[in-house]
Amino acid sequence: MRIVSQEEARRIAVRSQLLDGSATTILDTVRRLGFLQIDPISTVAPPQQLVLWSRLGPYDVAELDRLLWEEKKLFEYNAFIWPIESFPIVRARMRRRRTGKYAWERRGEEFLRTNRGFKRFVLRELEQNGPMLSREIEGDAERTWKSHGWWGNRSVAVLLEVMHGHGLVAVAGRKNGQRLWDLGERWYPEVEAIPLRKAEQLREEQRFRALGVRLTKTGWEAHPDASAEPVPDRVTFLSPFDRLIHDRDRTEALFDFHYRLEMYVPKAKREYGYYVLPVLAGDRLVGRIEPRFDRTTGTLEVLGAWGDTSRADDALDSLAAFLDARRA
Repeated sequence: MRIVSQEEARRIAVRSQLLDGSATTILDTVRRLGFLQIDPISTVAPPQQLVLWSRLGPYDVAELDRLLWEEKKLFEYNAFIWPIESFPIVRARMRRRRTGKYAWERRGEEFLRTNRGFKRFVLRELEQNGPMLSREIEGDAERTWKSHGWWGNRSVAVLLEVMHGHGLVAVAGRKNGQRLWDLGERWYPEVEAIPLRKAEQLREEQRFRALGVRLTKTGWEAHPDASAEPVPDRVTFLSPFDRLIHDRDRTEALFDFHYRLEMYVPKAKREYGYYVLPVLAGDRLVGRIEPRFDRTTGTLEVLGAWGDTSRADDALDSLAAFLDARRA
């Protein structure tokens, strides 16, 4: 084990996450990070886009779409964007879902058994007409558990989600933000099957390398390939979904920085704001800022700032250029 100081661990974490200015392309960045988390929240920009901006600065979002839907060097699965090289790992997880190890997996299996006929109908529809939006598929499935409204009133969405988890269908594009579905066999590459245990070992190794350090009983353990060289004095903002700060307890231990996303906290009880982004300067989290992109006026405004945001202007200019917005 390579145990390092907290100061070294911070430098390693920032460098391993390519937040030191060393990121070059979208594809290489996703490969290094392991994945991008997808979320519809876009107070500034969707997290999958904002995470890339934090590393690359202004870039062409259309290139991300090309890598996903045309070149297929990236793929979408389970609300994440993955490099295609990780598909064998994801495929092993798809197979595991069919075992019904967890209660929610067993509910999915029951749903598919109950709706065998409708499942075959949906697969035929996709084979003949795909890619398709879920609302373009006529008919409905029989509920096997009580809906809490997450999927709306059409159980076809549930069916597609369960089949997506199993790899039977794939996200083959997006239309106005909505997923286009197609047959998994028509979209995913043929790969050699690997056992789930090996897949999880590979994934854990990828995660360790991408994070750079992990906290153990003996201190901060660094990945063997990680660099603890000084980090350039670069300022950027971090998405709440950014993997540098995604584990809030790790963030506090590593950076002495307490951070929580308060969008679900009642306004009167918020300590800071609705969608506040940490400010990263070099290898330190030095403050918080609450930018908002008003798409109606094309304006990027700052609703609040806390801590040391004295050097935020360059990052705000970069963010405005990325969004094609003007500064308020």
